[in-house]
Amino acid sequence: KDFESIKAGFTLDDGPVTLDDIAYTSASGLEIGVELHLGRNRIVRRIFEHFEYEVKHLDRVVFAGLTKKDLPRGKWRFLSPKEIGILKKRK
Repeated sequence: KDFESIKAGFTLDDGPVTLDDIAYTSASGLEIGVELHLGRNRIVRRIFEHFEYEVKHLDRVVFAGLTKKDLPRGKWRFLSPKEIGILKKRK
């Protein structure tokens, strides 16, 4: 029921929330993938707190068209010229 309510959209104190996509990412149903284009403060945590769920871990896998594929936790790398071009086009 809550999953469908989140998917349909709802309103928080600072305005409406509409997700681009939401889906279970594990067979256990304990992990959920969320795609959104909102930049409000702590929005993912607040979405689930609104429905009385505790968020234990967040993992951002894509940001501004960039992924962290093959990048170990806690490590960094320089952006490729192609990635820099992607960011410049997004302005």
